[in-house]
Amino acid sequence: MRCSGPRAKECLLTSVPVVSWLPRYSLKENALGDLISGLSVGIMQLPQGMAYALLAAVPPVFGLYSSFYPVLIYFIFGTSKHISIGTYAVMSVMIGGVIERLAPDSDFSEWDNLTNETIINITNRDAERVKVAAAVTLLSGIFQILLGLVQFGFVVTYLSEPLVRGYTTGAAIHVIVSQLKYTFGINPKRYSGPCSLIYTVLEVCSLLPKTNIGTLVVSIVAIVGLILAKELNSYLSKKLPIPIPVELLGVVIATVVSWQVDLENKYKVDVVGLIPSGLQPPVLPEVSLFSKVIGDAFALAVVGYGIAISLGRIFALKYGYNVDSNQELIALGLSNSVGGIFQCFAVSCSMSRTMVQESTGGKTQVAGALSAVVILFITLWIGYLFEDLPKAVLAAIIFVNLHGMMKQFMDIPALWKSNKVDMLVWVVTFILTVLLNPDLGLAASIGFSMLTVIFRTQLPKYSLLGQIPDTDIYRPLEDYNQVRPVPGILIFRSSATLYFANAEMYQESLGKKDYSSHPRLTLLLLVHFISASSYRALSAYPLFHLFVSLCLAGVVDNLQSGGFFNDKVTKSCVFSTVHDAVLYCQSSRPEIADKVTYSASTRACTQRTTSSQSV
Repeated sequence: MRCSGPRAKECLLTSVPVVSWLPRYSLKENALGDLISGLSVGIMQLPQGMAYALLAAVPPVFGLYSSFYPVLIYFIFGTSKHISIGTYAVMSVMIGGVIERLAPDSDFSEWDNLTNETIINITNRDAERVKVAAAVTLLSGIFQILLGLVQFGFVVTYLSEPLVRGYTTGAAIHVIVSQLKYTFGINPKRYSGPCSLIYTVLEVCSLLPKTNIGTLVVSIVAIVGLILAKELNSYLSKKLPIPIPVELLGVVIATVVSWQVDLENKYKVDVVGLIPSGLQPPVLPEVSLFSKVIGDAFALAVVGYGIAISLGRIFALKYGYNVDSNQELIALGLSNSVGGIFQCFAVSCSMSRTMVQESTGGKTQVAGALSAVVILFITLWIGYLFEDLPKAVLAAIIFVNLHGMMKQFMDIPALWKSNKVDMLVWVVTFILTVLLNPDLGLAASIGFSMLTVIFRTQLPKYSLLGQIPDTDIYRPLEDYNQVRPVPGILIFRSSATLYFANAEMYQESLGKKDYSSHPRLTLLLLVHFISASSYRALSAYPLFHLFVSLCLAGVVDNLQSGGFFNDKVTKSCVFSTVHDAVLYCQSSRPEIADKVTYSASTRACTQRTTSSQSV
């Protein structure tokens, strides 16, 4: 296989998109907006990165690392101009579940001779947890790269919008429950497996009498303050060139107050603790952990990609450019793979940061790269200033940021009015995610969503069609008042594809129509044909004058190869539209009194005039 120069150039531009658009970057049009956007998002990355690190059960500084390396990699390989890659609540809580399962506190308990009680060796525990996080992140990145190389980007089509929104809402409940210990200053036992969230809630409730009052006061003040500040931010959004960095201000104020009042020593308020300056050297995760996290890594790969590509397509449609789904898989895979080597945890796209990046004027991924520079500056020089930050404040930031996900409960009444099956998918996905945890819940939800597709084909709507007078338009008789039946012709339609699973039900429904007492009645069927068993079952059905309307152009070839046509049933009876078939039937019926005729047309033709819905 030879590789020409133009082909090599095309491959390079496709694989490394930054090479194609960065040389054409317009400083005059984009620089100012990207600069303001990058600084705004970078400021948001600081508190969110540290807060989501708590969700992932790793030290807060690793949230800063995860807001730096993956963002730079996506800047090089990503195709979306607007999404903000970095830490994300749902991904973090999924990683936290893996870490708590493989590196629980009980594995690092030691006996303290000075206090005569069991203590947790936090240093060893955190070191092991970082290893687990890096391993699952690297493996999820490898999965994403492999899926992208085999052009598997279409997998996101199996994640319908009700499924994604129900899943993220259910995961948000896990996020809230996981942060209650920081809000009340308690140490509940961590559970894993199905129904672990319920056990955790019961454990938290049993420990409420041991609440640290100082921690609870800090949590309440932080939550109320953040909510009021965000409401003020929304009220002044049209008057301010950039949004107020509410979370950063909250972090700075809380850190200063904690330092001055000495909350850790006086009131036993848990704080962030040591934040080492500088970056971590690259370390290859332990391969021995891969077999323990392979299922979790695949779930992370699918969820992270599904969220990023969904949001990326929204902004691509809004601004008129294309997002390459397979290249996005590779970009996210490389971001997570490199991040795993530098001890980051898995990342995806954040809705809140993306909205800020877009609303403050960000037009390219240069804004994302600038946000990474902001995080680099903080990590290298000023990160240690936040060592006195109470963890309760980080938990408050998480609670307030989940406000948007909690609004997704309003999907239920909206879906009830529009599509009850989609509403059922949303509700069942939410329940499964809450009960089975995010990893198992995702798999079970996808399985249930697939079952609903089968269910819809198993119970289709059967209709008798009539003609709108003086037109070639045919519509269900029961739905339209001005539609009239065609004399001597019964037009029967199924809303679902005809295949082996519903062919028998189709026959039963067809058999209930009272045409047998009219030997001169012609029956016109509008159906899909896919499997051999479906059209064989239909051809075996005893009818008098039969027209069959097919939907796909290649169906006639399939029927011929399956032996459907014979001396009486020939391809000469194939028509391009239903109306043509009706006209032929009306003009030639005297000649075909004892003959079975089949016609083929497209069901889409019966629906091509959508304006007739007002009839």
